[in-house]
Amino acid sequence: MGGPESVSNGVGSDGGVGDRDLRVSDAEREHVGQLLQRAVGLGMLSLGEFTERMDTALAAKTRGELNAVLIDLPGVRLIGGPAAPPTTFVNSAPSFRKPPRPPATAGNVIRGRLTNPTRRGPWQVAPSLHLNNWFSGVTLDFTEAVMSTQVVELNVDDYFSSLTLVVPAEATVDLNGLDLVGASVTNKVRTGPPLGPLHLVVHGRIRFGSVTAKHPFIAHWRKLLGQ
Repeated sequence: MGGPESVSNGVGSDGGVGDRDLRVSDAEREHVGQLLQRAVGLGMLSLGEFTERMDTALAAKTRGELNAVLIDLPGVRLIGGPAAPPTTFVNSAPSFRKPPRPPATAGNVIRGRLTNPTRRGPWQVAPSLHLNNWFSGVTLDFTEAVMSTQVVELNVDDYFSSLTLVVPAEATVDLNGLDLVGASVTNKVRTGPPLGPLHLVVHGRIRFGSVTAKHPFIAHWRKLLGQ
């Protein structure tokens, strides 16, 4: 999994820790997750195998443990092995560099791993939010949120996660820009035009997850009662 300089199987020539025993970062786990997802798309792995290997990758502490989930996939160069010829699966040896992302700051990124990120109450909403979640349940409640713009853009890149958007009665939500892979979308609010105080435009990729846009529970009952 290392770059061209990664040639050790365990112990370095100077007696130190080899590349296979080096600790892995979130960026490395994320890169492996992308390779596994690509393998599913090419029919190399079943959904069950993907889930099992993702669990292993998320729990991996060393590069050797991380290598184990890729050992039988073609085109991936593992630490201590020769470079594999380019294939349609991987065009070159993975470098563990974080993939380029749209400009983002700490205030507009929501990132979860096996957790449940939630925003509710009078939270500050940036004009553009970036969501990147694995095996998580994300809830964004805009009913009391403080917004600087009428239109808020959500850029989503989620795996095996659910996204719930709770919006005021006058809000509109556009979910037409989502790229779905084994995922579902449920929109219980108007899609537009943006006439109220908030218009959400959601686009990006959802793999094996779900997106739901809805009004608060109390608003739903008021509508049923004709209030």
